[in-house]
Parts: sequence; structure tokens; C-alpha cells
Amino acid sequence: MAPPATRTRTPAGGESEAGFPFSAVIGQERLQLALILCAVHPGIGGVLVRGEKGTAKSTVVRALARLLPPVVDESGARAARLVELPVGATEDRVVGSLDLERVLRDGEQAFRPGLLAAAHHGVLYVDEVNLLHDHLVDVLLDAAAMGRVHIERDGISHSHPARFVLVGTMNPEEGELRPQLLDRFGLTVDVAASRDVDVRMSVVRRRLDYEADPAAFAAAYAPADAEIADRILTARDRLPGIALDDVELRRIAAVCASFDVDGMRGDLVVARTATAHAAWCGRDAVTADDVRIAAELALPHRRRRDPFDEPGITPEQLDEAMTEAADQADRPESTEEQRGESDAGSPEDGHGTGDRPDDDPEDGPGGGAGQPEDDPDGPGGGQPATESGEDSRKPDRPAGSGQASPPVAAPARPPRWEVPGMGEGAPGRRSRARTRQGRVVNAIPELTGGLHLLGTLQAAAPQQWARGRRTGPLRLAAPDLRGAYREGREGNLVVFVVDTSGSMAARDRLSAVTGAVVTLLRDAYQRRDKVAVIAVRGSVAELVLPPTSSTDIAVRRLADLRTGGKTPLAAGLRKAHEVMRRERVRDPRRRAMLVLLTDGRATGGTDPVPRARASAARLARDGIASIVIDCERGMVRLGLAAELAAVLRGTVVRLTELTGSAVADTVRAGTSGTGARAA
Repeated sequence: MAPPATRTRTPAGGESEAGFPFSAVIGQERLQLALILCAVHPGIGGVLVRGEKGTAKSTVVRALARLLPPVVDESGARAARLVELPVGATEDRVVGSLDLERVLRDGEQAFRPGLLAAAHHGVLYVDEVNLLHDHLVDVLLDAAAMGRVHIERDGISHSHPARFVLVGTMNPEEGELRPQLLDRFGLTVDVAASRDVDVRMSVVRRRLDYEADPAAFAAAYAPADAEIADRILTARDRLPGIALDDVELRRIAAVCASFDVDGMRGDLVVARTATAHAAWCGRDAVTADDVRIAAELALPHRRRRDPFDEPGITPEQLDEAMTEAADQADRPESTEEQRGESDAGSPEDGHGTGDRPDDDPEDGPGGGAGQPEDDPDGPGGGQPATESGEDSRKPDRPAGSGQASPPVAAPARPPRWEVPGMGEGAPGRRSRARTRQGRVVNAIPELTGGLHLLGTLQAAAPQQWARGRRTGPLRLAAPDLRGAYREGREGNLVVFVVDTSGSMAARDRLSAVTGAVVTLLRDAYQRRDKVAVIAVRGSVAELVLPPTSSTDIAVRRLADLRTGGKTPLAAGLRKAHEVMRRERVRDPRRRAMLVLLTDGRATGGTDPVPRARASAARLARDGIASIVIDCERGMVRLGLAAELAAVLRGTVVRLTELTGSAVADTVRAGTSGTGARAA
């Protein structure tokens, strides 16, 4: 991408040559401050901007690039670049790759830099970062944290500097980032359009003025933008001399501890942000105000360990944490002797040396030496080790009840359920699929998975004599090119059809079903599935949760499930088929599977049982993988759910424990040998 010619010129991005000025943006002061602080201190690690569409996220980011100091490199002085990373970018395009043109033309090994090299001393902007492949997000965050890119691939060993301001934007309604990736972003800002009428009027007026005469509008705000640019440069120069004494460092540690922040990255980011804020404000030392601002920007997203945890920190919570931190900051440092006594403990508390209690969590299966929390295939699969904890009980809360259901013993975790066959690779971690990012399995004539260099050379080698090559570079032709066949994992669409009719002992079933969907959604969150929920009751089948990857929206919708009436199973299966067909048009590569929770008693409509079986047969003909959770109870069992499963050509499992984990584990437990078919 060609760099801008001047500070007032912007890279391609939909706006005119002048670009909307940074200082002209209204109502996004917190976002502007976060971007400025990252420009002052790139070691903060970038900014994640979360918010609804149409809130000037992209406009502010593009405007920031024009304020950064000029870059001096081998070609001379130039303006800082804004590099935009497409969601569909490959790893080769991001980090760089072997320069095949020079290899084939000159016979020498050479490296072609990627987007990270182009963003050096500039801004790397990733719109819809939550839709970017996880491994690419890891690469970006590693580079932003280290300031360098290391490449070891295709026989290349290369390293180059890559210090840039990383900015990612996302709409939470389209899905969340994993907590582990959230933590890697230095700062996060939630943006929303103002509800103040005067502010909204001002925003529209400025935008219309800009569109009428971009050059004149930019010129009017040029002095304000120039002042911000000068302050950024001055703050950068001042940054190394900013003092962070032990009092403020203790305050930072106390605030992070009070919010139960995992690891030490949060403490480091708060310290760097507070130092940058002090430099921005022209101070020589970090103060409590700097720490508070830093905590507001650096800690909210680090409190979110689980997809269902509410992000954010309220002003009241921050006030309380700062008050407690002030008490800690005023205390003198503990002596080594005091710390030793504290660590040793006392005989009375049972935690002294050699007297660790038998139920210490570090010694048990849920201890600190267990599986990584982001490994859904390890023991526990990212779920709590037992069902007795507070978080484990939340999904099992009956509708209208203010108390949790009694805890039950967690069953042994079964193998992962996956759709049989080979998919085309909607990125995920559940079923086998042919993907662009998976492991290389073979060389093929098509170049869909990237170039397979070894396969290409092997295809070209036998032709060299016929092509007249005696010495010099290898002579290649188009028929020699081979692509890489890659195999990885895909995410699926999981459609729950939930019988919430009167025959299902509504209260218990609703608790179990809600817990099942919430638990499976947690698993789907890790495996990159989409989940939809259809409630069957009365005379209709209601789509209570359209296909989504957003856990927040899912939990809110599930809280409103209602029960009672007859059981129109046929309508529910037809609705599921309709949802799957519609989603197949939107996302042709994402395969679907059906999870039906019912006792099999179809009682709604005319000829309910034949109609339900006919709808099930249509799903089977379309090859939809299915599981039927038999919710029938009592001494006398009719086996209707099993009959329906046979028509679906799926598998049936009896639900003996009405808990979310039992249902979700059952869904994950099936195998390709169950008789279910892939879509």
C-alpha cells in the first residue's frame, strides 16, 4: 500500500483525500484517549474497540494514523502508514513468505515481507477482529507485544522489527473473542452512539459539513490535529523519564488483585498505560489519577474468564477498588521476615509447612497443573471439574425460581461429538474439514490451500532435461504448480428443538434444557459453532434463538423460555429444517446437526404423529446429523423418542439426569458410528 504523501492525506479506506479530522470526532473521548496512549507507548499492546455499528470506530482509527510522527527509513522520511488487515488474509500475507518470484527467476532464497512489516511505526487496523482466525490473532498480538516478527517456515529463518499501534474493532453481536485473546489486547473500549439529542445533532452536522467540502473542513481542524500530533511526539520523548514509585506500583498491584485479574499481564499494562497517561498530561511522575484512568481502560475485559461473564467495570466497583488500593499504597512494604511468616502460615490454619490439607485443589484433578483452560479436548473440556460450584449451578436454574437446582455428580467426560464425513471448513474446532489453515496432508493440482513448494519442485524435476536446463535456476511451468491439501477442524450449526409442552413436566425440563443449551454454547464458543434454539409448545414452533455465536445474546434469550400446551413436534422439525436451509444459503460451508429434546409425544395439530415422522424423514433425506434426547420418565415408557430417532437415522440417548452438563455431555459423546449422517 502506498503511504500517504502528507499528514492530511489518508490511505484508501472509503473517505476522501483530506480524511475526517481526529479532533472533529464527537462523543468518543474514551476511544480517542486509548488510541493516543497506545501511540505514546506502543508497548501497551493495542486497543480492542467493541461496539455497535455506525459509531465512528473506523473513522477515529484512520484519523489517528495521520497524527503519528513521520517515519525515517531507507527510503527517507515518510508519513506513518495505516495498514488494514482483511478478515480473509492468510498467514503468508500477514507475516510474510518465501519470495517465489526471486526463487524461480534468480535461483536465490529471499523473503517477501508481509503486512506486519508494512505496519512498522504505523497503525495496523483489523476490522471485525472477532471474525479473524484465532491463529492469526495470536500472531498479531505476539508481534504487538514483542515489537518483532520471527518467521521460521519454508526453510526461512527471518526476523524484523514490527512496532505498531494495533487496533481491532468488533461488534459483540457477531460473536466474542476467547478470554485468552481478550487478555492479549492491552486496552479495550466499549463505544455506543450517544442518546443525547444535542450530541447526535452535532455529529450529523459535522459529517454533513465534511461531505460538503472535505478540504475546507479538514483545514478548519488542522490546528487542533497538529496540536494533538505535537503532544504525542512530546509525550513519547517524555516517556522514559516518567517516575513510577513504589507507592503507585503498590496501588496498581492492589487494584489488579481486587478485581481478581489472572496473571501479571494486567498489572504490566496498567503500569505502562498509567506512565503513558502521565506523559500525555505533561507530568513527571505517575499519580493516582493516572492509575485510575489506566485501570478503566486495561482491566474490564480481563475480568471475563467465562463467555457468560459480564464484561466491564462499574464506576462504583472502581471507586471501591481504588479506596482499598489507597489503603494498600499507604502501608509500608512488608519485611522479608513478615513475608516469610505469612507464607509459612500457622499450625492452627492447617496451611503451614508439611501440613497441607488433603483437599488442596492443587493436588486434585482440578488443580493448577491440569489442562490449559482453552483446551476443549482436555479433561473437563473447559468446564468446571465439579457441578457444585456457583458457576456450574447457574445454567440449571429453573424458570421463575430464585434458587439454583441441587448439584449433581458430573458424569465422566465422553469423547467429542462431531458431524461425520469431511466438511469444507467453516473455521472451528469440532468436525473434520478441509481448510486453508489446517495441517498439510498432501499435494494436489489445485492451489486452493496455498502453494505446496515441495510438491511443485517434485513435479518440475522430471521435466528439466526436456526443457533444456543443464545448469542454472530450475525451469518451472504452470502445470508444475501444486497446491497444499490441508485438513483441520470446522465449526457447525447446532440447532436445538426443545419440547416445552405441558407433557414435559415443564419446570424441570425447562431447567434442564436451558442448562443444556447454555453448557453446549460454552462448548460451542470454544469450538466456534453456531447455536440456534427452537421452542415447541402450544400450536407453534418459535425460533427463540436465531443462529448465533454470541453467548451474551444466547443467555438473555434463553431466560425467557415459556412452557405449557400441546406438542407440535412436526412444526418444530419443519422450523429446524427451514433454519438450516436459510443458514446454508448464508454460510454454505457450515454443516448442521439437530439436537431434539422430547418425550416423543406429538400431540399438536391434525395427525400429529404421522406429520412429525414425515418431517423427520425429510431431515434424514437431507443428511442432517441428529441426536434425540429421550426425556420420557416414569415406570411405563412408550419409546416414542426412539422411534422418532430411527426415522431421523440418528441416535437416541435417554436423559437420566436433568442437568445442563448431562445433556451437553450426551451431545458431545456421540460418534460417527451412531448412524447419524452429515449435512
